[in-house]
Amino acid sequence: MAPAIIDDASAPGTRSHPLQPRETGDALQLGQAMSSARRQKDPAVCPTDDEAKIPRTESQQRNKRSLDYLWRSGVAGGFAGCAAKTIVAPLDRVKILFQAHNPQFLKYTGSWFGVAAAIRDIYHQDGTVGLFRGHSATLLRIFPYAGIKFLAYEQIRAIIIHSKDHETPFRRLISGSLAGVTSVFFTYPLEVIRVRLAFETKKDSRSSMRGICRQIYHEHRQSPVGTTAVRNASATAAPGAAVDAMLPRTGLVNFYRGFSATLLGMIPYAGMSFLTHDTTGDLLRHPRIAKWTTLPQPENAPAGKAAPLRSWAELFAGGVAGLVSQTASYPLEVIRRRMQVGGAVGDGRRLHISETAALIMRESGFRGFFIGLTIGYVKVMPMAATAFYTYERAKMWLGI
Repeated sequence: MAPAIIDDASAPGTRSHPLQPRETGDALQLGQAMSSARRQKDPAVCPTDDEAKIPRTESQQRNKRSLDYLWRSGVAGGFAGCAAKTIVAPLDRVKILFQAHNPQFLKYTGSWFGVAAAIRDIYHQDGTVGLFRGHSATLLRIFPYAGIKFLAYEQIRAIIIHSKDHETPFRRLISGSLAGVTSVFFTYPLEVIRVRLAFETKKDSRSSMRGICRQIYHEHRQSPVGTTAVRNASATAAPGAAVDAMLPRTGLVNFYRGFSATLLGMIPYAGMSFLTHDTTGDLLRHPRIAKWTTLPQPENAPAGKAAPLRSWAELFAGGVAGLVSQTASYPLEVIRRRMQVGGAVGDGRRLHISETAALIMRESGFRGFFIGLTIGYVKVMPMAATAFYTYERAKMWLGI
């Protein structure tokens, strides 16, 4: 039969009805193949377009929760956090000294010249090492902190925003806030150690990390009952809180000084950070400007992944995210710093959030909640820009 069909098809003037169904099927298959190839070469412009152009399959969702994806995402986030903190370590130490009202540096607060003068004094007293005082504890804390934060954000976001229809600013905000709370819960004791190391300025009484840990663990109220500090606490706090403050408390709980303020501050900070970064990224990937702001998709990129931003665009998105998140959370950050160094100044009594806020208001008024904000802006923009840039590039290198 096959030779007869070929002869009939090639003979002039013969009818070729037997071939029409086959030709139609071949044409449809060719069209589908070309359409599929175009979709693979034309990645989604915005992250929210992923499901519209290439729907997520069940196997892709399982892959994102695989052990291989988890460790790659965690490592990328850890390196991003370390790179960001190293960039701004000198400014971070000066900011802590300002926020915690270190007596030696109170005269420098409130001006840009004070920031430069504080950095100069630290450099003259301790050299370059002094500007990175406590940075080893920072890196020890920030790698797991940033790794957990970025990893948790992607996993929580995949659960809360599992399709394009659920992509809303509120869901992005909640995803970022929950990721921040998750990461800070596991790494907060290292943050307290880092702040206490950075707070020390006396060269002849410098503590080691082990000494700081021992000191924090054994801290308790030193002054006897009936001192002015306790009377002030009774006046500014509820009766139950005042009694609780008079009782000596030592042990691991001391490593969670200011934890409640941290949780409250993390909700606006991490939430606004991820929300602003993702929203700015969407705007920068708009089809009208995408050719100037995006790069070609790498060969090892997962199917449906948004086109990566150019370096300047990624840094810009991260910087804007840092600026917005810092403004939203800074007052709670000041309260947290004062609570964290409570054992290093005064009588070591543990203050509650309301007591610490009242103390700051009495000492400096409303502007006391924004002391060091100028350094915060200078520090957080390059830090957030570096973190998001490093994370996105590390994901490209790791093929996720």
